[in-house]
Amino acid sequence: IGAGPCPVRGHSNVQGDRTMGIYEKPGAAFLDKLQATYGFEPPRREGHDVVGAIGAMARGEVDVLFALGGNFAAATPDTALTHAALRRCRLTAHVSTKLNRSHLVHGEQALILPCLGRTEIDRQAGGVQGVTVEDSMSMVHISIGINPPASPQLLSEPAIVARMAAATLPDSGIDWLSLVEDYGRIREQIAQVIGGFENFEQRLRTPGGFHLRNPAREREWLTEGGRARLIAHPLAAEPASDCLQLMTVRSHDQYNTTVYGNDDRYRGIRNERRPLFICAADLQRLGLRAGERVDL
Repeated sequence: IGAGPCPVRGHSNVQGDRTMGIYEKPGAAFLDKLQATYGFEPPRREGHDVVGAIGAMARGEVDVLFALGGNFAAATPDTALTHAALRRCRLTAHVSTKLNRSHLVHGEQALILPCLGRTEIDRQAGGVQGVTVEDSMSMVHISIGINPPASPQLLSEPAIVARMAAATLPDSGIDWLSLVEDYGRIREQIAQVIGGFENFEQRLRTPGGFHLRNPAREREWLTEGGRARLIAHPLAAEPASDCLQLMTVRSHDQYNTTVYGNDDRYRGIRNERRPLFICAADLQRLGLRAGERVDL
């Protein structure tokens, strides 16, 4: 039963991205803590979001795209511009659990670095490892793979990043490879830098995980006026025109750009992943019929 907006922080990896500082506009408090903990001056200049990165690549300002997962070429807006931008890079590298379209749209040189998926057993020197995820209700818990790896040659994402760091920054004073032996050591480092993750490793031992505070859930609005701001964007085209509005929605057995099955039980769809739903009045007005193939 619907009861109005639900203030969620995001999908299960928001805790692993934005909260950990993977953001093109990191705040001064985070950068100061990073500097104090590791003894280096982090860049203070803002970086690029996805759209900004596409523009920078198109202008020839980016030499390397290093993608931790995802399907950049297929998931971004303006396919033609994105593909042209990717081809201007000197190197495109993708850490991936499976092949996708982005591996075929690349720079002068290209790398595909296969990695373990979260459902696969991740065995390091310190034993089987687990990573943390956050559910829709802001609960953080440990996730440990149970399936045998698809290949004994697969590395985990942390192992790939740590090996790159060790090779690139040999004099950093950080034992990167030691962090990969036991992911709890990574979480101990996180606890020193990221607010809200104090005693990170210990709190994970609580059955069901622990809760990350979400001010919006408590009706605490972090805005200048202290009130919630609800924003409505006008439609780009008149409802009666031949230009229709396209909206994408989450479907069952699909997680972002990864498709796990061809059925969407939420909507009674079987063996199909490319359906369009259209208003009955628009269907009749445009002379279309159910099941007809169309170009977008």
